[in-house]
Amino acid sequence: MQPPRWRLHVPLLLACGYTSATLDLQLTWEALVVLAALFVAGAAVQPRRPPVLRFFGHVVYIGMAVALGAHLLPGFQNPIVLHALRTTPDAAPFSMYLNLDKPLVGFWVILALPWSTSRRFWRQALSSAGMALLFVVPICMLLAFALGMVTWAPKLLPYALLWLFNNLLIVCVAEEAFFRGYVQGGLSRLWGKGTKACLGALVVSAILFGLAHYAGGWRWMLVAGVAGLAYGWAYQRGGLRAAVLTHFGLNAVHFFFFTYPALQTSTLH
Repeated sequence: MQPPRWRLHVPLLLACGYTSATLDLQLTWEALVVLAALFVAGAAVQPRRPPVLRFFGHVVYIGMAVALGAHLLPGFQNPIVLHALRTTPDAAPFSMYLNLDKPLVGFWVILALPWSTSRRFWRQALSSAGMALLFVVPICMLLAFALGMVTWAPKLLPYALLWLFNNLLIVCVAEEAFFRGYVQGGLSRLWGKGTKACLGALVVSAILFGLAHYAGGWRWMLVAGVAGLAYGWAYQRGGLRAAVLTHFGLNAVHFFFFTYPALQTSTLH
């Protein structure tokens, strides 16, 4: 199965974006080392490479993905665009960065592993995301409400468009490419295409996704894990685009209609 056409434009977009960031002094020479390591890992995991080399490439990528996601690697001067803002008086303050490191986690999957973005019709992706959202939005938001994390707080903020852009392209694409495209998709290929194998891959990716939200405490981990089940279901039915749209849709509902990111009192965990 051939990869979607949009995947072919990713290298050009990456080159333009990161060249601009370098000229703007947002990247230093250490970032080139990171990019080189990702390139080596991507070359190592290609199908015709020896199994030992492919294993090495995946180990390198996983280690770098964790470090990039946690912003632990030098060379990236992520610009802050929103600092310690409160979306509502009772909300905990939040800051937003235009991260240059985290997106590399997702772009690596898209470029190095074509099977992670196998061709699916947009209609299938949209219908899968829509069905997933019908369940995940009420379940996750009611769960967050019951746990004292959020309350009803509809709002339209002046920086909403900036938040939407950042959340879709930097947060959702990167996270879904890794947790669904790489983890769930990879485990499904490794374990086989049976029902138990697919279910196991879905559950493992959801658990890891929940654990990745450890900074928010056990409540955020629980809600994220439940959401991860829906993202995984959307991925199985409609591919990576469906998972990204489901993730983005839930985040948008949270941002526009509920306390964001959480009630101030809920951060005291």
